[in-house]
Amino acid sequence: MPEQTSPTTGILPTHEFVDGNVGPGCKKVDPIVIADGVTRQFGGNTAVDVQHLEIPRGKITALIGPNGAGKTTMFNLLTGFDKPNTGTWSFDGTSLANVPAFKVARSGMVRTFQLTKSLGRMTVLDNMLLGADQQGGEGMLRALFKPLWRERETEITAKADELLARFKLDAKREDYAASLSGGQRKLLEMARALMSSPKLIMLDEPMAGVNPALVQSLLGHVKELKNDGTTVLFVEHDMHMVTNISDWVVVMAEGQIVAEGPPETVMKDQAVIDAYLGAHHDQDLGDLDIQELEVERIAEEEGVEAAAEYEAEVLGTTTIAEELVEAQRETATETATETKESDGK
Repeated sequence: MPEQTSPTTGILPTHEFVDGNVGPGCKKVDPIVIADGVTRQFGGNTAVDVQHLEIPRGKITALIGPNGAGKTTMFNLLTGFDKPNTGTWSFDGTSLANVPAFKVARSGMVRTFQLTKSLGRMTVLDNMLLGADQQGGEGMLRALFKPLWRERETEITAKADELLARFKLDAKREDYAASLSGGQRKLLEMARALMSSPKLIMLDEPMAGVNPALVQSLLGHVKELKNDGTTVLFVEHDMHMVTNISDWVVVMAEGQIVAEGPPETVMKDQAVIDAYLGAHHDQDLGDLDIQELEVERIAEEEGVEAAAEYEAEVLGTTTIAEELVEAQRETATETATETKESDGK
């Protein structure tokens, strides 16, 4: 991968986070994640082919790229939800290659998902309690002796209440998670991820499907994570969010790292523009995301068919509407499964 040079001076750029020159796969001064030679293939297709990647500690890093770039697959590999064909990676100095997901979470690296994983038939508080670690009452023998785990139960309940208040979900404490809006479920999932006090939190499209009224609230919470000393790595298509809160941006296309750097530089990189827009070079990346949000808003208020018509007219595609339909199907399937399991008990 060729190194990036300034288009005006031809000089290799530098940055305070970087040990050397800025470019795809550049070394960081204090990385919390280091990945080498990570590949993942599905049949004959290569979804991920990352030669080297480092995530700076204590910063907010955005992982961006067009649909199918390999971003979520990379998340799945790093967090133990999938296994690579080749490659190694470490977190905070400890190798996590081929380590199962539950051990990755115990090490201090936690994640959220594009489609929220809240348990609809449980209360908001119960969902929060599931995210805590070191729960003695989960053991078969210790569960029989309440004094052994009562103090810890009180501690994690207090922490859950504190986080629910912070994320303005305290009024929903005893409500079923299924009653929450899409944006509130995103907030719940982010809050639950903090129950284990992680060193690194990985957010997979935290703004997807969120009502614009809640976007600013979510942005504020992500910034608070950094202020608390937590490293944040997130996947997002909303370029206004990326430029607003990111300290560093990594760009993927066709499974590879094609660019990285501070957001104000990356957004002007021709390779990034090409990867996102193809022939639509006359569009601004931020304007494109406003239109994508509009598609999601129309889908929520008027239905997916109306959203598809708008998307076809304005963007010339129906990709977003198709993804919304698929997300609705998955949500309906999960709800039906939960209902069937509940009725069978």
